[in-house]
Amino acid sequence: MGELIDKAKGLANEAAGNVKQAVGNARNDPAQVAEGRAQERKGEAQNLKGSVKGALGDKV
Repeated sequence: MGELIDKAKGLANEAAGNVKQAVGNARNDPAQVAEGRAQERKGEAQNLKGSVKGALGDKV
């Protein structure tokens, strides 16, 4: 079950990060673009964590 939760959170963070990057680019705001990239990377890490949990059977 933890696998699905981590993957869902990861996808949500990736999507939010992409939106922040797009808004930052539109506003010419490098700080917001950087924040969006960081959130996207966090989402990718959460997604990977979910995949690892799935491979190991939620024993992590």
